[in-house]
Amino acid sequence: MQKIVDEPVTHGRVREIGAAFARRDVDAIVNSFADDGEFRNAKGPDVWGRTYKGKAEIRAFFESLFASSPDVKWKHTAEYVVGNRAVTEWHRTATLTTGEKQEWLGCDLYTFRGDQIVRKDTYIKVVA
Repeated sequence: MQKIVDEPVTHGRVREIGAAFARRDVDAIVNSFADDGEFRNAKGPDVWGRTYKGKAEIRAFFESLFASSPDVKWKHTAEYVVGNRAVTEWHRTATLTTGEKQEWLGCDLYTFRGDQIVRKDTYIKVVA
């Protein structure tokens, strides 16, 4: 049996995805994911947070996020790429529509198939 190896993802592709988040471009974000891709949000009821699978669930999550925090910003501070995996580190700020301010550091662990995200796993540090 022949093992199929994914092509390595590029720094350029990781930067394109980061730029889509910086623009709050839901279409570009969703289209960065494979049809069977998943996004694991840091917050949620499970030890891994909450998982959104497929483009429809991922779209609904980000549309809701951008509606509830229209000024959300991610400033990338570092990125690493090895094969079909990538890590981005960032500083996130947002003001919710309720007026609550949010600020935290975080990172995303990516797994790619070609140039499509099959898993984006988010981790954050929250001031408590």
